Amino acid sequence: MTPHSYTYLLVEKRPSGVAVVTMNRPEILNAVNWEMHDELERVFIDLDSDKDVRAIVLTGAGRGFCSGGDQKTLDKSTVPSATRGGRHLIRNILEVEAPIIAAVNGAAVGLGATLALMCDIVFADSSARFADTHVTAGVVAGDGGAVMWPLLIGPARAKHYLMTGDFISAEKAAAIGLINEVVTGPDVRDHAIEYAEMLASGPRDAIVWTKYSVNKIIKEYTHLLLDTSTALETLTFASPERREAVAAFAEKRKRFAEK
Repeated sequence: MTPHSYTYLLVEKRPSGVAVVTMNRPEILNAVNWEMHDELERVFIDLDSDKDVRAIVLTGAGRGFCSGGDQKTLDKSTVPSATRGGRHLIRNILEVEAPIIAAVNGAAVGLGATLALMCDIVFADSSARFADTHVTAGVVAGDGGAVMWPLLIGPARAKHYLMTGDFISAEKAAAIGLINEVVTGPDVRDHAIEYAEMLASGPRDAIVWTKYSVNKIIKEYTHLLLDTSTALETLTFASPERREAVAAFAEKRKRFAEK
């Protein structure tokens, strides 16, 4: 048992040493409200403290991985909690010693894309798509997208996807190095669990410290960028473009349409 109970996450610990974390709001493609955000912050601390956990799989319930922030609740927050939560979620993921494998079973959008790409290994179903849509929602890509996309695919490609919010297919994401592999045969969740069990059965210290060494690169970029990008994201929550994006979402019309 982990020390906390969860409302929006399902946490399954297997005898193999693999913990499967499932984001569980399938009716809205696992969009993240602030309560779920808090649970995501806590679950990685809980699992990192559990020495029986040797590998972790992160996935989504239903037909999507995570559609990003819940637009109906995102603006109902104070500035300190928003910036703190964003920083802590990313840093908590990076501090987990056990390898984390993402099983992307559908759309991974905004924060959902960040959650997937912050994992150590990313497997995606052939139907999966990735996008960082912060800019199309009128805010800066500040929750980790500005860290991981350039590291994975280079600054030029990253700036295109971060500034346009364009979607990228699982096949293209694998081809350009954004993710590890597209899974076309078995269920992506089963494939990720099998891979996690392989790592869990391996030499723990060697795997943990290899991950730690490589993650030094990611942590350096995180320390360089995350405070600034989350602060700028928070500032843009009060911008006219953000208000227009929220109104367009509520009215189910195209965002930033010409007047």
